[in-house]
Amino acid sequence: MSEFLVNYGGIFFAGLGIACAVILSGIGSARGVGIVGEAAAGLMIEEPQKFGRSLILQLLPGTQGLYGFVIGLLVLGKLDVGMPLAEGLYLFAACLPIALVGWKSAISQGRVAASGITLLAKNEENSTYGIIYAVMVETYALLSFVTSLILVNAVSF
Repeated sequence: MSEFLVNYGGIFFAGLGIACAVILSGIGSARGVGIVGEAAAGLMIEEPQKFGRSLILQLLPGTQGLYGFVIGLLVLGKLDVGMPLAEGLYLFAACLPIALVGWKSAISQGRVAASGITLLAKNEENSTYGIIYAVMVETYALLSFVTSLILVNAVSF
């Protein structure tokens, strides 16, 4: 086992970081988009003309999955079979901000955006407020994306 870690630990942990960034942020986005979609589907029964505004709210939680995918691609470009264990562990750690924050913030953003659907249903003129509330959650996903981005590019081994 220790020989495996010495020879292939770097690429293993870097690959694990890619998987975490893509999978966790993707799960969060899928869940968040689903939450909003459930709320929006009910609105479409009564007022299908509000589809465009509801779609904006539904798309918002999907961005976290995209952020995780971008970080995954950036780390993928750094993979090397002979990379040292320290580099692989570092890249794994660099993936964690978007993996964890992306996962949780997408679900939270989905809940906020679903409330925005309720606002859209009751008063279309104020539906922009629902978008603003949902975008506020996006701030933390964006901060974690930038953190992972900086970390991935900050150190050269």
